[in-house]
Formats: sequence, structure tokens, C-alpha cells
Amino acid sequence: MGQIQLNQVTKSFGDVQVIPPLDLTIEDGEFTVFVGPSGCGKSTLLRLIAGLEDITSGHIAIDGKDATDVPPAKRGLAMVFQSYALYPHMSVRKNIAFPMRMAGVPEDEQKRRIEAAAKALNLTDYLDRRPGQLSGGQRQRVAIGRAIVREPAAFLFDEPLSNLDAALRVGMRLEISELHKRLATTMIYVTHDQVEAMTMADKIVVLRAGNIEQVGSPLELYHEPRNTFVAGFIGSPKMNLFDGAEAQKHGATTIGIRPEHIDVSKTEGTWKGRVGVAEHLGSDTFIHVHDTGLVDMVTVRITGDIAARHGDEIYLSPQLDKLHKFDAEGLAIR
Repeated sequence: MGQIQLNQVTKSFGDVQVIPPLDLTIEDGEFTVFVGPSGCGKSTLLRLIAGLEDITSGHIAIDGKDATDVPPAKRGLAMVFQSYALYPHMSVRKNIAFPMRMAGVPEDEQKRRIEAAAKALNLTDYLDRRPGQLSGGQRQRVAIGRAIVREPAAFLFDEPLSNLDAALRVGMRLEISELHKRLATTMIYVTHDQVEAMTMADKIVVLRAGNIEQVGSPLELYHEPRNTFVAGFIGSPKMNLFDGAEAQKHGATTIGIRPEHIDVSKTEGTWKGRVGVAEHLGSDTFIHVHDTGLVDMVTVRITGDIAARHGDEIYLSPQLDKLHKFDAEGLAIR
């Protein structure tokens, strides 16, 4: 079991409240991602759940039991940090075993758990190596293995892939997702990278200044953002947002359109502009269009390539059935 409930949880540092009253339920076996810009409170919220920070008010329950005042070691949670924090003089086997030795787990049980974790993480052939003999991705897997052998109610990941290069990040993203499917254990994952959030989560919690802006599945947030903040944050490239007369035509204060929902022509269209930088990614091309009179730059996503050079005149037409409308408060108009 690994259900986690936050009821009116707040956190203040002195007179500064960084987490206003917040309610959230993370269901047993769910992969939940906290995402938001730097300083939004996502790591602080994770540390409150872990017990590494004291909450100012409110309650935290784990599997229905009040854990508000329970020390971190007694909460049944395992945390994986951005830094691997491995002991360089110990073998992989001893690093993974360390939390069990501290907890007094019998030797035969330690062996069973180590072998199971190593198999799950493809570390069996590396158990007798030291961390210095491993790649960054392998060291991160060792850190995850050390968490697995504790058999926690939930795993808490605090930006665990930030120290890896781009290729390793993609690989580890897949490995953690596969691990979640195999273990079927609750996982809470903190990241500022919304691509990680979209590709890994069952449920995303979008945070801004300690407030929850929206909770939902990746596709719910992508297709039905609650406000302009979520609309502009979720999606890569991000949604184009326009104010002014163009929005008023559609009965809104702000309108939004995703880059893939804009049609491109060299002869006619709703908006005229000039081609800026074109990013060719093979299957997709992102064109950044200037001088439309709407905003500084409109981003368009097309399949394949288009014969448009820097400075060329181009026409854009939004797919009106894909248009998002927002009111003066920035809230979605349904």
C-alpha cells in the first residue's frame, strides 16, 4: 500500500509562506510527477512528504495513518536524490545493502533483495564493482537499487536525472517508467522538465508559487489546460498565446493555439509573417515566424520539411476547432 494524502498542508520559512494551504491525494501504485518552474515549491513539497522538512500546519497521511509527526525513517518511504550519494570505497553490492545493514535485516534476506534489485536494474554483472568504475546512468541505478531493497510504501525522486547527459536522461526515463510497471509501487517524481512529466506520469501536479494550478493526466493537461499558465507550461514547443484584438474576435481575453494546430501556406492565410529560424528534427520541423502583428514570435510545427527560407513571407491559419480561449483572469472558457 502507498496512498499519500495531504490535507491543508502549509509550509512557511519565517514570515514567508512558500506552500499555501494545499490538498492532494496520491493513490496507491500511481506515478505522480510534480512539475513547475524553479522556485515553485515542488522539491519543498516532496521533502514535506518525506519528513525532511516539518510542515507548518495541516496533516499528512500515509495509507490512512497520520504521519505528520512521524520521523522520516519511520514513514516507509525511500528517497532518491539528484546526487547519487554512493560510498566510493564500497562495492555496488555493499552500497545497495547499506540501508538493510543499518536496519538489521538478516543476511539471507539481504542477499535475496540485492539479487532481485540488481536483476530489475540490470546491475547483476556490476555488483562487485565500485561506483568509480560505473557510468553516470549505472550509478543512478545503484542509488535506485538502494531504495528498492528497503521495500518502501512509495519512492520519492527529487530530480534524479539532472546530472545526466541528454542521451542518458532518455534512457533512464524509460528505465524508471519500466521499473514502476514492474514494481507497481507508488512513485512521486519531481522535475522542472515538462517533457519528463509528460512521458512518465500517470498524474501530473503543476505547481506555481506553492499553489497547485492543475492536476490531471498528461493528455488532460495538454488538451484541456485550466489556465494560461498550464497552457504555456505544458507542451514542447509551448502553446502560442495571443491577447488583444485577435483574441477579442473569438470572445476571449487570450487565445491559445498549439504549434501543430497551425496550417502553413506560402500564398494565403489568416496571419502573414516572415520566417525566422527553422529547426529541422527529421520527422518534424519547428518554424519560428516573426512580424505577424500578434506577438514577437509564433511557433509552428509541421511534419517533415517546407521550402521556406529565412526572411520568406509566409501565411498562418489556426485550426479554429483547436483554439483555446481564456478570460480576463486567465481561466479557460469551456
